Amino acid sequence: MRHGSRATLAESRTSRRGKERRGRLEAAPRAPLRAGGCGAAGEPGDAKSPAGQEGKGLPVAPETQAAPHAEPAKLRVAVLFGGGPGEHEVSLGSAASVLAALDRQRYDVLPVGITRDGRWRLVAEPADLRSLDAAGLAAREVVLRPAGGSASLVCLGSPGEAGEMPIDVVFPVLHGTFGEDGTLQGMLEMSGVPYVGAGVLGSACGMDKLIMKALFAAAGLPQPAYVPVLARDWQRDHRAVIDRIEAALRYPLFVKPANAGSSIGVHKATTRCDLAAALQDAMRYDRRLVVEQGITGRELECGVLGNDEPAASVVGEIIPAGEFYDYQAKYGDRGSQVIIPANLPQEIAERVRGLAVAAFKAVDAAGMGRVDFFLEEPTQRVYVNEINTIPGFTAISAYPKLWAAAGLPYRRLLDRLIELARERHAARARLLTAFDEAVSPPS
Repeated sequence: MRHGSRATLAESRTSRRGKERRGRLEAAPRAPLRAGGCGAAGEPGDAKSPAGQEGKGLPVAPETQAAPHAEPAKLRVAVLFGGGPGEHEVSLGSAASVLAALDRQRYDVLPVGITRDGRWRLVAEPADLRSLDAAGLAAREVVLRPAGGSASLVCLGSPGEAGEMPIDVVFPVLHGTFGEDGTLQGMLEMSGVPYVGAGVLGSACGMDKLIMKALFAAAGLPQPAYVPVLARDWQRDHRAVIDRIEAALRYPLFVKPANAGSSIGVHKATTRCDLAAALQDAMRYDRRLVVEQGITGRELECGVLGNDEPAASVVGEIIPAGEFYDYQAKYGDRGSQVIIPANLPQEIAERVRGLAVAAFKAVDAAGMGRVDFFLEEPTQRVYVNEINTIPGFTAISAYPKLWAAAGLPYRRLLDRLIELARERHAARARLLTAFDEAVSPPS
């Protein structure tokens, strides 16, 4: 990938350059793509919103409501999906649902698949999503080119076939490392293009479980007790590490890589032998691990939507098919259930919703997030588990279903996420990024 550095503002807020930059953000969206050439990406057909129970009296904050009228011209939205092998297949499933639901009356959609080796390809049809890495795939390779506060996708090829497509918004549907951890978000920031979801800081903090837990603790959020483990310490003295964990926590325990999603590398340990094996395996995914106290009870989830004034969805409950909600239970075993809304006393549901918003703010998330909880039995204590800043959007994913139950169907949810991305980008564009002697500080 090629990317450049975002230019800094050295003039005042009312300078000509600042006005021009804001003018680009407020101008009418790009003209629709013409058929043929590099830009002739196919437009997948429409699909119905995911099934979900309508919210019963749940207030939806103004920030979560879709705009009452469409833009005068189409926005060009680049949907990024695929990525590295860690959660590649999960991303493809999410992208298929997003591409099917985006309103083609409002958007020109550019499906951009990232192969496992990092190549960006403009995909013509949804069917190509499952063959991104196939040899001879008839999909153009593209790169992202920054252009002074905006960005374009440029097709690679012979000069006569090369094409440039300015984009208005990027919708990342990439889970885990290099998609959800702030690295992609940093590149998009430097490119000057609006993008859906949390920024660099929120993405990085939401991905790293040890940093996330430190921020949750600073915000006073209840969470299970845990012990951090470094691979270096484990390699030096296995027994000392296990002794330290057993002195602080009791079985059952959960071992997790600090930076991994979709429960990849997560293990439940009920004995010292289990713990040693779990630590050894989890270190294949990260050099920093979290060993967490197991909580006996129910697993809950709550969606969050917004920027500076986020709102929470209804609360759902996960009933895993297996012993816990691991990767297989999430994406492979159809025996897992998501109950929406969860059968909870009103006061507990409101407690969960309030904690979900607090967790979202603690990591400086934006746009979207799904916060996972434990409800301990029989104490009925609520514990925050983690936040996901790019939750799953597959046909069976909880996040869109939670919002559908709150009265915001899948298509309107996507509309609102795109609006939030543009709002956040416009707000950041008004900020100075370099010292300006011509601007006097407030007295």
